[in-house]
Amino acid sequence: MATAGGIVFYGDPSGYFIAVGARDGKTLWRVPLNATIKTSPMTYTVDGEQFVALAVGSNIMCFGLPK
Repeated sequence: MATAGGIVFYGDPSGYFIAVGARDGKTLWRVPLNATIKTSPMTYTVDGEQFVALAVGSNIMCFGLPK
């Protein structure tokens, strides 16, 4: 998933959730989720704060993005 802010999010087959810069592909962060990533990430906003969520194993993981 790509955002208007220039970040691309994806899950890799080894269970990492990764954010990279859309322009250069540079890794911004990488989080081991230690489970099968079952969905593509989605983004939503609450009170002006943006979040990214995805289904991992039997859980929903959610990450807040910095402003």
